[in-house]
Amino acid sequence: MPQWAAFVGLTGFLLTALLALARLSQRALPGSDGDAAARTDGFGDVGADGPRDPTIPRFETEAVARRRARLESKLSPGDVSPGALLANVALTQGLFGALLVGGGFYFQIPLSAFGVTDAALSTGLPALAIGVAAGVGFWVGNELAAVVADGFGIAFDESLRELLAPDSAGGWVVLLGLVLPTIAVVEELLFRAAAIGVPVAGLGAPAWAMVVLSSAAFALGHGAQGRAGIVVTGVLGAALAVLFVVTDSLLAVVVAHYLVNALELVVHEGLGVERLTALT
Repeated sequence: MPQWAAFVGLTGFLLTALLALARLSQRALPGSDGDAAARTDGFGDVGADGPRDPTIPRFETEAVARRRARLESKLSPGDVSPGALLANVALTQGLFGALLVGGGFYFQIPLSAFGVTDAALSTGLPALAIGVAAGVGFWVGNELAAVVADGFGIAFDESLRELLAPDSAGGWVVLLGLVLPTIAVVEELLFRAAAIGVPVAGLGAPAWAMVVLSSAAFALGHGAQGRAGIVVTGVLGAALAVLFVVTDSLLAVVVAHYLVNALELVVHEGLGVERLTALT
């Protein structure tokens, strides 16, 4: 017999622990001491507003060069490296995912409560297609949100994104093939399936209330992205939550979440394309 309340309690504990770890990680990031210069695009002599710096290698885009310069100015010998950060993220997320899955088995929670059924809209090609379309749409929405935030003078803090971006082809394979899928699966399992699907299915909780609570927690867990990032992430969390409620599909939200993260990193860090705010 499913022990719904016990599992919801476990979910609350894991959410609290994850938010606490996110806060500690935020403080450990370069520039987290509130230094405004460390949290802005301070490499102003190189970029779209001026001539190309002759010291930048021709194989390296100016955007990538700016990222590298900012990181070099922020990182001290004792700071975490991108590889170590990726490993830490994968291991931490993997641990939370294992605890959540183990709790689901132990408390006998049915898979249907997590958004996993034999319906095509849940686990079939339609769910996959919806996830792809939603992921691309949500990423475009993020880019437009950056324009709006820039109009109000609120800058996005891109420190974490820059730290996660690998400096080698092998690093990108690990990031796109292991780290980002792990993040997408675990965060959707926790913030959407466990925090929304289980309370609604087992305790009769109102879906709208769980959408609000889970989205707020999701936003707070991304404080490293600055004020604008928290707001945008909260909106993204709400969109993913609504998608989960409408489709009852864990697959759809995992795919959408993965694409948002992957496009953000590949377009801006891998390809060196500036945000829309830099082009307006």
